[in-house]
Amino acid sequence: MNLIVKNIIRLIVIVLIQVFILNNIPPLHQFIVPYIYFVFLLWLPFKTTRTTLLFTSFFLGVFVDMFYKTPGLHAAASLLVGFLRPFVIGLLLPKEVTEWGNEEPSRNTMGPLPYSTYIILLTFVHHFYLVFLEWLQFGSFLYFLGKVILTTLVSLLLILVADLFMNRKSRSR
Repeated sequence: MNLIVKNIIRLIVIVLIQVFILNNIPPLHQFIVPYIYFVFLLWLPFKTTRTTLLFTSFFLGVFVDMFYKTPGLHAAASLLVGFLRPFVIGLLLPKEVTEWGNEEPSRNTMGPLPYSTYIILLTFVHHFYLVFLEWLQFGSFLYFLGKVILTTLVSLLLILVADLFMNRKSRSR
């Protein structure tokens, strides 16, 4: 399947799961809303240019903001992830691994430890920034800290489960 078509389908499925399933989980909705939509950015191929990555990040965030009625919050957090992604990959992997072409970051291409570090770090950054922007409107530091930690943990669990079920073929490291 063409890489662009595959990524468009992946984007639509991830955003639909985020908006229509994860946002409507009643027991978690007051304090914990797991966010996984940004995993689309994390799973883009290594060769994605910075410009494409930033535009994709912005439009993904704006698209999610339209559903959540939160003007700019998700766009800002997505842009931060899109901006930091190349730096994090550069820190975790040797240059020759990222020059494989259309390979995607995964356990097979990066190795289990660098991939886990990559996912955990960028998930924490996304959630920290998103909850921080939200917290500026409401107040309590304990609420902020608890929401960052719990939302990150629940989102990481969902991302790792989704990663196990996704069939992303790639070269082994």
